[in-house]
Amino acid sequence: MTSNWAGNITFEAERVAVPASTAEVSEVVRAAVAAGQSVRALGSGHSFNRIADTSGVQVSTRGLRSPLRIDEDRRWVSIGAGTRYGELAIDLAEHGLALANLASLPHISIAGAVATGTHGSGNTNRSLAAAVAAIEFVAGDGEVVVLQRGDEGFDGAVVSLGALGVVTRIRLDVVPHFEVRQRVFENLPFAALLENFDEITGAGYSVSAFTTWAEPEVIDQVWVKQLASELSPRDFYGAMPATEALHPIRGISAVACSEQFGVAGPWYERLPHFKLEFQPSNGEELQSEYLIPRLRAQDALLALSSIADRIRPHLLVNEVRTIARDSLWLSPMHGNDAVGLHFTWKQDPEVAELLPLLDEIFEPLGGRPHWGKVFDERVAVAERYPRFGDFRKLVERYDPNGVFANDFTRCVLR
Repeated sequence: MTSNWAGNITFEAERVAVPASTAEVSEVVRAAVAAGQSVRALGSGHSFNRIADTSGVQVSTRGLRSPLRIDEDRRWVSIGAGTRYGELAIDLAEHGLALANLASLPHISIAGAVATGTHGSGNTNRSLAAAVAAIEFVAGDGEVVVLQRGDEGFDGAVVSLGALGVVTRIRLDVVPHFEVRQRVFENLPFAALLENFDEITGAGYSVSAFTTWAEPEVIDQVWVKQLASELSPRDFYGAMPATEALHPIRGISAVACSEQFGVAGPWYERLPHFKLEFQPSNGEELQSEYLIPRLRAQDALLALSSIADRIRPHLLVNEVRTIARDSLWLSPMHGNDAVGLHFTWKQDPEVAELLPLLDEIFEPLGGRPHWGKVFDERVAVAERYPRFGDFRKLVERYDPNGVFANDFTRCVLR
């Protein structure tokens, strides 16, 4: 892989290593240190900035797919860090197990998603990283470190931006298998979303609203993913049930999208928006996202609607979803139940001019940008995290010589 998934970043690594074990990762790191080279881990490449880039050795985690291990009490599983969520989900289903939530794409690698604070949706569902019970990584001296929930520094080592080392194995909390049904509603009045925000986002296990702001008074679509045992709503705050399968981006075939019309199916085939066997989302795009305390959701939506004319020409679709708080130091949901305002942009150079504007309107509301998306990296993001000082001490402990530092981390972790 010489570029990221969207193709907007060309990696500058001198060499790409594909180790198949933790021991091989240690060898790669030690050899790079001896040669005076920097190291960065690369997962599935579904990031939109240079977080995974380096001029030295890029360590692809795609070879780190060691077999699934299941706790005898079936409370957690352990898996190689390069495994994709969709692949893990199929293995879990064979054992009658599940993850509590998934992101909109099942194609992303576990370690990459965890390291950047990636999430799904649901008022009571936390980020994917919050399911991590233990993490194994190779530190800057080539030594293997294992931290478990409750250990000193664990809450800082999970969402780590790759700054502590190369993650090789992860232990995840699991729950019993469950089924989900999904229905899509169209043309939700924007006023109804403002007035009934908690009720609408709580109408299912996972809820996502999509809009292009083509009609500022209307939210184009609401995807409601309910547990199969729950009753489906007949009336939805003025929105109408979709009469055909829809893609979040108007004009694109829904063939790649998860099943709609209330057909019950396994959690891993309904919680993502897209099927594992298809090309995810739009491909030629950029993405941004801001996570804002949920108590400020209405303020954030009104602020966003006020700049609809500015963003509309460059926007493919805007997604609104909720995520529950966690305690991970660099998680954008640290300490706050959050609303995520996600932007799928056209691959347009003018998008860069909009990034300062997004920070200008969301920062006063407590907004934090998603670490794996495009945002104005000149802003003092670290100041928005109360445990940032503790995280810097963790970096000094596990990578005192900056082996895993790159231009991105030096900028945003300053």
